[in-house]
Amino acid sequence: MPRWIEAITTAATSAQKPIVFVAHSLGAVALAHAAPLLDAGKVKGALLVTPPSESAIALIPHVDPAFVPFPNAPLPFSSLFVASRTDPYADYEASEALARAWGARLVDAGASGHLNDESGHGPWPEGLMSFAGFLRSL
Repeated sequence: MPRWIEAITTAATSAQKPIVFVAHSLGAVALAHAAPLLDAGKVKGALLVTPPSESAIALIPHVDPAFVPFPNAPLPFSSLFVASRTDPYADYEASEALARAWGARLVDAGASGHLNDESGHGPWPEGLMSFAGFLRSL
C-alpha cells in the first residue's frame, strides 16, 4: 500500500489545477490513507465508490494487510461515498459507518453488487448524475 499512497501524493503534488478524486474499492481506502498528506486546499473533493470493509480485506489473501486499519477520521475534503446493499466486499451497515467516520455523504446504490464490470455495470448514468450533482456542490 505505500506505493499506492506515493502514487496518489505524487499525482496530487504535480497537479496544476484543483483536484477531484474518483476512487473505487481499495483505491478509496488508499485515498483515505493518503488524505492527511495532501494539500487540502488543492483537493476539492472525492467520489468514493464501493470501498470494501476491513473484515472483507482480511479475507482476500492477495491484498496488502497494510490497508487495515482504515483511517477513522473525517477526510479533509468533501466526499461522496457510494455504497451498494449487495456488495460482497462490504455490508451496507459497514459502509454507513465508514462514510460517517470519513465525513462523507452516503449515496445508496441499491442492490448493485460491487459496482464494477463483474457485477454487470458498464455505463452508469445514475452514478454520473450523482457525481455531477456532487461537482456542482463543490
